[in-house]
Amino acid sequence: MFLDFIRNNKVVAGVLAFLRIYIGYQWFTSGFGKITTGGFDASGFLQGAIASAGGDHPAVQGWWATFLEAVALPNAGLFSFLVMWGEVLVGAALILGLFTNFAALMGITMNFAFLFSGTVSTNAQMVVITFFLIVAGFNAGRYGLDRWVIPFLKSHTTRQKTNKKEVVTA
Repeated sequence: MFLDFIRNNKVVAGVLAFLRIYIGYQWFTSGFGKITTGGFDASGFLQGAIASAGGDHPAVQGWWATFLEAVALPNAGLFSFLVMWGEVLVGAALILGLFTNFAALMGITMNFAFLFSGTVSTNAQMVVITFFLIVAGFNAGRYGLDRWVIPFLKSHTTRQKTNKKEVVTA
């Protein structure tokens, strides 16, 4: 009953649009700030997260620190690029309501990566809100570009499948 309500109610779609735009704005401004300040280097953040894995009360779990040390830190340039542009693209997609579910999924993935790295800030709040966007499915993007893009893609895919069946039976 709750899933039907959150996935189909038009009033809920309006509330979700507000939440989606809020989260999108947070992502967009964060990424845009990183891009326009002359570049962003994640290596300091990564080193800090790795250092937080030690001591009596580690803020970062050992398995995550191992991943950061073995994969992320040696490729800090790539991860810096992915963070900057990932934040901008996720933010823009959420603001526009374009591929909302995919954008929300990528956003929550980044939030979890930041939380695993010991950062709290607004990440937990963003995870909770983004969870509702993901659960709502299409309704989260109903008042956005998804309203036109998703039906177009579905009809285009259906036409392609129909054309393939006609070719096979001919």
